[in-house]
Amino acid sequence: MKKIFSLMFFCLTTAAVFACPVCERNKAKALQGITHGAGPTSNWDYVIVGAIAVVTVFTLFYSVKWLIKPNEQNPDHIKLSILNG
Repeated sequence: MKKIFSLMFFCLTTAAVFACPVCERNKAKALQGITHGAGPTSNWDYVIVGAIAVVTVFTLFYSVKWLIKPNEQNPDHIKLSILNG
């Protein structure tokens, strides 16, 4: 398990090292060293990414909530088979 986390950490932290200098120069200061590419071209890009982040967090919250406590009374329900087995 430690190997997997170490590999993920290494891959995520070294991604910025391989960005080309042209991309670094053309990006907004807040995103330098984080992303590769031209970056956002307008303020709508930030709005879109923010909306997607909200939907993702909302979905993750309710997925975990309903997996842990499904509130199902039927003993043959698929969610209970995951929790019991």
